[in-house]
Amino acid sequence: MTRLIEPGTVRGRIRVPASKSAMQRAIACAAMARGQSTITNPTWCADSIAAMRVASALGATIERLNDRVLVRGGFKPEGPVVASCGESGLCLRMFSAIAALLPVDVELRGEGSLAMRPVGMVQAPLEALGVSCDTAAGFQPVRVRGPIRPGPVTLDASDSSQFLTGLLVALPMAGGNSSISVHKLASRGYIDLTLDVMRAFGAEADRDHDYGEFRVRGTPYQPATYEVEGDWSGAAFPLVAGAIAGSRPSPGLDVVGLSPASSQPDRAIIDALSMAGARLERLPDGYRVLPAPLSAFSFDASDCPDLFPPLVALASRCQGVTKLVGASRLRAKESDRAAALSEEFGRLGLDVRVNGDEMTVRGSDVTDTASRLVRGGRVSSRGDHRIAMAAAVAALAAAGPVAIDDAEAVSKSWPDFFEALSGMYTPPSLNSSV
Repeated sequence: MTRLIEPGTVRGRIRVPASKSAMQRAIACAAMARGQSTITNPTWCADSIAAMRVASALGATIERLNDRVLVRGGFKPEGPVVASCGESGLCLRMFSAIAALLPVDVELRGEGSLAMRPVGMVQAPLEALGVSCDTAAGFQPVRVRGPIRPGPVTLDASDSSQFLTGLLVALPMAGGNSSISVHKLASRGYIDLTLDVMRAFGAEADRDHDYGEFRVRGTPYQPATYEVEGDWSGAAFPLVAGAIAGSRPSPGLDVVGLSPASSQPDRAIIDALSMAGARLERLPDGYRVLPAPLSAFSFDASDCPDLFPPLVALASRCQGVTKLVGASRLRAKESDRAAALSEEFGRLGLDVRVNGDEMTVRGSDVTDTASRLVRGGRVSSRGDHRIAMAAAVAALAAAGPVAIDDAEAVSKSWPDFFEALSGMYTPPSLNSSV
């Protein structure tokens, strides 16, 4: 599907969806708790559905209602299991450890872009804990046979924190106490989110100050009622939209459904917006963004690489050259995001360059707010939900309409993103398809 986005202004109020990161972790913990758990404020994005599909294949019973998910935990497969993780890297890496609790053969597969995302990091730690584990030369499918045993294990988490999440979530059910020594942990905030969700279901786990040592007690999960918090990764896009395309004069754009105290690392979008000069007002459940002159900024996104796409959209309206650090973490996402941002935004006239770990975005050289550096044109999402959303946001402040091919990629995290955007967007033609 191709989505045509016309330049315009935004105002009003938008509620962000629930966090797929928290939702997937909650599904995993609830699936191991014997008894019925209730997950409220769910998200029906593709990644969350993948987690429910895998948990069901492993033996949990899951019932989807309009406003909640009921999970009756307890794994009980009677033979070999084959399950698809869709395109969710977290699902594949996390459930590799969880599936290793079982004394049966489990094969976890990836689809689409996940077929080319590395998963080799799961093998050595699982084997050290007594699990039979095999991958296709470091890629999917992952085949495991447990049971995993408790004990000490060492993990290199420099490329991704997702498998560390899997080990942390699985080990309370291993029958004893465990410790994990971690080197070069990326995305620390997501590990704090993991620990928060685990504790909500009765697990006992903690870490040291430097995120180098983790201790997990062999305390089984208990059924719980868990409310999924709002998604800061998704919220970054309307927040940036309010900063670059807010109407003047305007009451601002309210982005709500968020916890300002969240552990999600993408909450750092507030820091980046402040550095750029955006006007922000704190609300009880989010932020109000008001238009203001924007200037180039420097920002280290190493621990929050999912912010690169909205940050590029933000930088497109900032005077000067913005510098973003952490670009090396973009190579193995749903697309090669470093190349996608440089090439697709280049089609719209924006100068985005990558040199090693640094990405630079050359914004406007003038202070005239009427100057629109991004021109109209046609781009591809490359099957990446965040590229599609970033292009849509940048198009709001473009010189002409922008057509986004493969716009349906947003279903991975925010299925009704364009519908939500239209609710705060002035021109009625936002939802037109070509």
